[in-house]
Amino acid sequence: MALTRFERFLASVLRVAVGMLFAVFQLLAQRRGADRSVRRLPPITNPLLRVPAMRLARMIRRREVTSVEVVQTYIDRIQEINPLINAMVKDRFSLALQEAAQVDKLIEEETGGEDVLEDRLPLLGVPFTVKEAFSLQGMPNSTGLVSRRGVISATDAPPVALLKRAGAIPLGVTNCSELCMWLESHNRLYGITNNPYDLERIPGGSSVFWGGGGSVIGVGSDVGGSIRIPAFFNGIFGHKPTSGEGIQSDTCAQCVRYATDLLPMLRVMEELSLSSEVDLKRLRFFSVPHDGGSPLVSPVDQQLVLAQRRVSRPGVKVQQLKIPQLKYSFQIWSAMMGAPGKDGKQPTSFAELMSDHGKKVWPLWEMAKWTVGLSKHTVAAIGMFQRSQPTQLILQQKESLQKDLEELLGTDGVLLYPSHPHLAPKHHHPLFTPFNFSYTGIFNILGLPVTQCPLGLSEEGLPLGLQLVVGKQQDRLSLATAVFLEKTFGGWRDPGSIATATTQLDTRRGASTTAS
Repeated sequence: MALTRFERFLASVLRVAVGMLFAVFQLLAQRRGADRSVRRLPPITNPLLRVPAMRLARMIRRREVTSVEVVQTYIDRIQEINPLINAMVKDRFSLALQEAAQVDKLIEEETGGEDVLEDRLPLLGVPFTVKEAFSLQGMPNSTGLVSRRGVISATDAPPVALLKRAGAIPLGVTNCSELCMWLESHNRLYGITNNPYDLERIPGGSSVFWGGGGSVIGVGSDVGGSIRIPAFFNGIFGHKPTSGEGIQSDTCAQCVRYATDLLPMLRVMEELSLSSEVDLKRLRFFSVPHDGGSPLVSPVDQQLVLAQRRVSRPGVKVQQLKIPQLKYSFQIWSAMMGAPGKDGKQPTSFAELMSDHGKKVWPLWEMAKWTVGLSKHTVAAIGMFQRSQPTQLILQQKESLQKDLEELLGTDGVLLYPSHPHLAPKHHHPLFTPFNFSYTGIFNILGLPVTQCPLGLSEEGLPLGLQLVVGKQQDRLSLATAVFLEKTFGGWRDPGSIATATTQLDTRRGASTTAS
């Protein structure tokens, strides 16, 4: 379905307007940031930080390393990089070390053998981090709202409880956007978080320690891509499991640095049929390089298009498709945000959530206060107050897309689709492209399981990646494909080592130029 003449005109007008605003923003940003030096994360030096979670658990069970050693190694890395990226907002390091000592004592006293421990406590002794929007007993749970500054969790959120029940040890909570409803980890309570691959870029709406080596596994929410977008920007794996249709369904998701941890993590977190072996040669692969040209959404970066094409190789035949309804992804997501749930009730509005049962928040008044520095909210959060109501056209597009995708994917199909049209943007730049999250958000509405998978690095040294979309209850297909792509493309890369290599290359080039 080609763009209409009006849609092409609208796209042109929007891009000109955004371009003018963006030019002014860049000019102001250059003035403010002219004296800032470029800082990079230090490379990972401790080999324990490069071990997948399940292998770490096995090493701990076999007494090849103690849980105390592992936890202390991650604490050291967090303390090394957090001043640069501002990701962890509250730690529980002392308690974590005490719990690690108890793990080591349990292993010493266990008489049933390693197999008993593996079956009962598959993640025994492995550290993890939690998005601050999730309850972790004794830790802050503000979800980025100044009005919830003093809120401390009395219990654990169910996903956190499941990980702890599996033996994992929480290290603390990490930053997020206000109510997890924006692409950037930024709020008036904890400040702004930096991307480990480029400190002047965003890490996404969740603070992803995994990309910088500060955590190996973790959990968070994914309403419109809040796990998959950060996973993409940080070069790691993120999985949104099968869920019910609509925005009000369960949206717990997992982030891991290594694809081999995806399936074990999902077994801990979800009750899904994941035991069947997957033969990749029997799967059908489809590629959709972009949404079809929505005037509201940016064109997909050509480096991402080329990376997606590279997935096609001997043994993996990929059929390229066009799915016209994807052009309406943002409208579908936005409309379903305001649609009644299965109980017939209207969802709680974003403005009500922002007020946190207190004084009502008025968007225009908040924007006026923001311009003079008096608002307790970020401009991104203020702009999220409005929701559209579903129209007949949008409902038809949603139902048509749902039907076509379910028929296409069946029980053996995998769809390759961009995780985001841009590589990790610089701070605040998403304000000028606010609808780009629709590349991930559409699959929350459809309830389909999706795995974000890294595909190497761009020319700038930023992570490339794509989404692997499969049919409902077929999570194992995208997880198996992610393991294959990790072996093929190398998976996660240490941003510190990349930065060091880039710096050395620039130095050699500079020396060569001077000599000549």
